[in-house]
Amino acid sequence: MASAVIIAGFLGSNNPMQAFVIDAFTFCRLEEQRSGSIPVADFPRLTEESANTAGVLNWSLSGGKDKLGHAELVLTVTGSVNLMCQRCLTPFEFEIDSESVLILAKNEENADEIDALLEDDEIDVVVGSKTFDVFALIEDEALLAIPQSPKHAVCPDVTLASADSTARVDAESSEKVSPFAVLKKISGRT
Repeated sequence: MASAVIIAGFLGSNNPMQAFVIDAFTFCRLEEQRSGSIPVADFPRLTEESANTAGVLNWSLSGGKDKLGHAELVLTVTGSVNLMCQRCLTPFEFEIDSESVLILAKNEENADEIDALLEDDEIDVVVGSKTFDVFALIEDEALLAIPQSPKHAVCPDVTLASADSTARVDAESSEKVSPFAVLKKISGRT
């Protein structure tokens, strides 16, 4: 049984995974499976969203058919990326644990028909091809898994910083003269 997977790098690229391409329909028909690990640093769009390039994404891709006989890919992506907290502006490790089911269509019209037939928001219908880019699919899945506005569950040292801020505001407000006292002085009343 011949493998439907072609792995080829771009000319001049240090990363052979930048062009991980499969014949999606053959991959599903043969019920193939692939898995691996890719450093976050190898994903250009993901590194733009990350605080740094640390971390690794583990992935697995399985081909098969859904209950209606459509070609189906199941992609699982796990791992960690460092994101910048939008509250305290410090990096934190975010765990990705995502699985998506993709039904393959032959073209856009067929995709719309399958999507209407399935009526399931958890399943995405995409146009498959003989040059289906798995690397981009893994990166897309990771990007969809990270929050739009990443934040720590509890920011480090925020309680100390807000206590200091509150103390400063209290000290400043106790030193300020009431605006009504200033008006009394201006009008001559004491």
